[in-house]
Amino acid sequence: MTGSDEARRFYAKLMAAHARSADPRIEEVFASVPREAFLGPGPWTVFAGDGRVETPSADPSYIYQNVLVVLDADKGINNGEPLLHAIWIARVEPKPGEAVTHIGAGTGYYTALLARLVVPGGRVIAFELEAGLAARARQSLAAYANVEVIHGDAVATPLPPSDIVYVNAGVAAPPAAWLKALKPGGRMIFPWRPSERVGLAMLVTRMEAGFACRALMGSWFIPCVGASVAGPQARIPTRERAARTRSIWLMQDKAPDRTATAVFGDVWFSSRDIQAKSKR
Repeated sequence: MTGSDEARRFYAKLMAAHARSADPRIEEVFASVPREAFLGPGPWTVFAGDGRVETPSADPSYIYQNVLVVLDADKGINNGEPLLHAIWIARVEPKPGEAVTHIGAGTGYYTALLARLVVPGGRVIAFELEAGLAARARQSLAAYANVEVIHGDAVATPLPPSDIVYVNAGVAAPPAAWLKALKPGGRMIFPWRPSERVGLAMLVTRMEAGFACRALMGSWFIPCVGASVAGPQARIPTRERAARTRSIWLMQDKAPDRTATAVFGDVWFSSRDIQAKSKR
């Protein structure tokens, strides 16, 4: 075993421990997927404090830590924090045979983890808007037979029916089409960024009675083109109101009422709990 292999195994153990998941496969996939294969040749630039630091060499051991690695400095695009993704992946609970849509796949590292977790029988459709990143993702994911990378706009393109929609770009609100793409019992996790003062990771579950929604943690991602700007009629929440959100509703199904915590176009957020059991 090389030093980088040992570093990756220890990193995987830490990620799984922080994720607090009962699924041993979380550690297995972090241990088996080489992060460096999705970052380009080293040395790499990572974020530290308010600045950036270059790794001393191209030894992969340096990127088996909870660090953001720069992919495109000019556009602010990074390979995100592994700890955040470990928590997110644990909460959406990918299972063998499930269909995943990954929005904002970058170069495909977290796509690869999701792909490993849905075999056998599962599939991942990965959207990436940046042409260069999409090309790199296709190359890096060529060995993953259950992954399709689409260079395209996930806001303008209909999503396939999905058990999981995994969003890695900040939205003022998830488009109604994303919610509709969820199968019964389907889960979506997305970075909610309705204003500069609000940045929350939100977990949505499609229940029989509607879309249950919970804030998980603070979160910041680069904006999602086409879904990151609130319209003039939007009702933008404070962070406190956003954190009280317990469900999301489609305007076509129900008009906003006194429980509304935020309103954006054809979707609105509510403090009302959804009690009905999921069809998972």
